[in-house]
Amino acid sequence: MFSVQRFRSACRVIPLCALVLLLLAAAPAWAAQPVLRVLAWPGYAEPEVVRSFALEHRVKVELTVVTSDVTLWEKVSAHDYDVFAANTAELQRYIVAGLVQALHPEQIPNTRNQLARFRDLAAIPGLMRGDDAYAIPYTYSQMGLIYDRKQFRTPPDSINALWDERYRGKVIAYDGGTHNFSLAAQSLRLATPFRIAPSDLPRAAERLIALRRNVLGFYNQPEESVSLFMRHGAALMFANYGMQQVRLLRQAGADIGYVLPRERALAWLDCWSITRDARDPALAHAWIDHLLDPQASRYLVERQGLSNTLEDDRNDRANNTPLWLQPPEDTERRERLWERIRSGDRLSRVLAP
Repeated sequence: MFSVQRFRSACRVIPLCALVLLLLAAAPAWAAQPVLRVLAWPGYAEPEVVRSFALEHRVKVELTVVTSDVTLWEKVSAHDYDVFAANTAELQRYIVAGLVQALHPEQIPNTRNQLARFRDLAAIPGLMRGDDAYAIPYTYSQMGLIYDRKQFRTPPDSINALWDERYRGKVIAYDGGTHNFSLAAQSLRLATPFRIAPSDLPRAAERLIALRRNVLGFYNQPEESVSLFMRHGAALMFANYGMQQVRLLRQAGADIGYVLPRERALAWLDCWSITRDARDPALAHAWIDHLLDPQASRYLVERQGLSNTLEDDRNDRANNTPLWLQPPEDTERRERLWERIRSGDRLSRVLAP
C-alpha cells in the first residue's frame, strides 16, 4: 500500500523524489485553466477558430451548439454560459430579463473592419437600450425556398407553395413556432408577420395545421434538413438557414433551385452577446473580437454559405428587400401553440387555455 511517509523518507535518499513532490504540490494551481463557455449555432465557430483562440489566450473553450431559439433561451436562462449568439429579434427578451450585460465596443477592435451598416449599432433595431449596446453583428441570411428542379416546371415564387396540395407529403419545414407563425401570417396577408392580433390567431393556427398535413418532416439543424430532403425525395423546403442549406444540398449532389418569395423573405441577423453572469467579461469581449477576424468571418462564407459583416454578400438579391426579424407579440405563446400543432392536436385543443 502507498505511504506518503515512506515516500518522503525515500526522497531523503533520492533527490528526484523531492522534485516530484514539488510538482505534485504545484499541479492544482497549474491545472486551473480558465474556461470560456460559448453557445453558438451550427457552423459559427469552426474548430480551427476555437483552437487558435484557446492557444492565444491560454484558455479552454467549451462550445455548445444550439439548434433552436427555445433551447438557446433555456440555456442562457440557466446562467451557465459566458457568451452566445442570438438574432436581433430574440435579443430584446434577454435584455428585458436582465440576462445580458452592456458591451464595450472599444474592447472589440475588429469592429472597425465591419461594413458601415453593421458598425452603426444604433441604426439596427434591437441592439441598443438607451446609450448601451448589447450585441455585435456577426452573420445573417434570408430565408427562402429550396425546390427540386425535377419536380417543378417553373420555380415557386410564393410562400404559399408550402401549402400547395400537389406537394403533400413532399414538403420539409423548420421546427420552430416563432418563425412558422410569421410564415402563416405572410400566407394570410396579415399587416405584419410579427404582431399577430388575438382575433387573427385562430386563422394563423389553422393555417399551420394545414401546413402540418403537407409536411413530411421537420428539422432543426441544417444537416438534418439535407438528410430529409435527399432521403425522401422532397420537392420543397423552407430554408430557415438560407444559403447554408443550399450549399450543403449542392455538395450532396442535389439538383435544386433557390428562390426568395415575393412576400419578402424573412431574414435574421445574428449577433454575439455577453451574459450577465460571464465569469470573465474581458475574455468574452476577446472572443467576439476573434470571431470578427477576417479568417474566422471568411469561414462563414466558404464553409457555411452564410454572410459575414465584413464583406458585401454576392448572394444577396439586389431586387429583394429582406424583412428583418422583429420581436413577435408573444414568443412563449407561439412556441406553446406550435408544440400542440406539431403533435397533431385539432384547432380547438390548440387554442385551449
